[in-house]
Amino acid sequence: MALEYNKSSLSACTSILIGKKATVDGSTIIGRNEDAKASWPKHFVVHAHKEYTDEHKFVSKANDFQMDLPKIRNKYSATPEWTFKEGLFEEDGFNEFGVGMSATESAYSNQRVLGVDPLVENGIGEEAMITVVLPYVKTARQGVLRLGKIIEQYGTCETNGVLFSDKDEVWYFESGSGHYWVAQRIPDDSYAVVANQLAIQEIDFDDENNFLYRQDIKEFVEKNHLNSRPDTFNFREIFGTHDLSDEIYSTPRVWWGQQEFSGKTDESPESENLSFIKKANRLLSVDDAQYYLSSHFQKTPYDPLNESKDNKRFRPISLAKTQESHVLQIRPNLAPEIGCVQWLAMGVASQSVYVPFYMGITDTPEEYKLGELPYDSKSAYWTYKLAGVLLDGHYKELGKMFQDKQAEINITLRKKLLDFDNQSLEIDDDKLPNYLTKASFEMAKISLDGYKELIAQLITDSTDFSPLNFKTDMNL
Repeated sequence: MALEYNKSSLSACTSILIGKKATVDGSTIIGRNEDAKASWPKHFVVHAHKEYTDEHKFVSKANDFQMDLPKIRNKYSATPEWTFKEGLFEEDGFNEFGVGMSATESAYSNQRVLGVDPLVENGIGEEAMITVVLPYVKTARQGVLRLGKIIEQYGTCETNGVLFSDKDEVWYFESGSGHYWVAQRIPDDSYAVVANQLAIQEIDFDDENNFLYRQDIKEFVEKNHLNSRPDTFNFREIFGTHDLSDEIYSTPRVWWGQQEFSGKTDESPESENLSFIKKANRLLSVDDAQYYLSSHFQKTPYDPLNESKDNKRFRPISLAKTQESHVLQIRPNLAPEIGCVQWLAMGVASQSVYVPFYMGITDTPEEYKLGELPYDSKSAYWTYKLAGVLLDGHYKELGKMFQDKQAEINITLRKKLLDFDNQSLEIDDDKLPNYLTKASFEMAKISLDGYKELIAQLITDSTDFSPLNFKTDMNL
């Protein structure tokens, strides 16, 4: 059954992918903001390795998508919704083999393509992708192929982009219609930023090392006369949209990232011709990825926090509807349990802190497994959200103090991570999971305690901004 073509039915995110030779330390990096609702708590969990005795099936609560799963489910981390009534939406994580996955970057296909291969109402969607792919693959490339096979067999109910990484490769996967998909490896010396539109451009069908796709996609396009430029095969041009919403909603976020990382150009924020793959003018770090995901057009007239007439012209990268933001870093010279770090910022990235969690953990802090509607003071999600809410009304007066506290926490976390890295090298293998779990818990506590101090200061300083305030004339 075809799903009605409706942009508003999908969430909206921003993603970054960086190859290993484009980073300062040889890390591969993928990251994304999960944007959907301003108040919709997320949790952070670890699913243990599990071996089933009988065949078992995944059944989605979102749209009744279902498929059989292997008997062995490998360990993986995830950030599911606070309620499973509308599905899991596990979104991002590492598995025990050091494969990172983030799903999804919502995108949109054009009506011409969907007219010949419609979306499938009970096909796989964002809600299920992490759950049915990540625990069952050992490399990023295997992740691409498993997801592609699922879409070919069951169809997909959405147009999506999906990020995969391991210590050697970074891949970006895109579904373009109900059953057709492509994926491109990000070159080791390059990066890509993506914002709610199909991004992959020319496909080289002779380069199997860097491109994967449904095998009959060329024949499908030719048969249905979908390619207006038959001398090339540009996936974005053939399958994507090209309307005003792209120019206002999507391309400005790509433009800002490319201007930051590759240098200033005369390109317009509304350009439909921005490149997917770019080379930076310097080596990038995990801090650059986090800076991008927490940005809002700083140093431009489009920043919502300034008083320019254009400050609401474009949709910013970091915004109130971010539920969580993550950066998955794989450091190559360490065992996967230590080298894979899931940096997790609960709530709005620009108002939160990216806390590092080792892949080797066996559990997550209790605060990260709490949080429903309404507000819960014990929840990590709600702690970070509360700080942002208190800041929102007084950015001009309290913003500097807020940023100083963020910087203080970030410096402390980076020093702690380095210390734990060095100490972990001396830990016996059988004791390492417990050590990495305790270390991650400690770093999470440092950040949460710092934000509780920040909240107390924000409340204290805000008391003098009441509209009922009155300056008394002492001469009366």
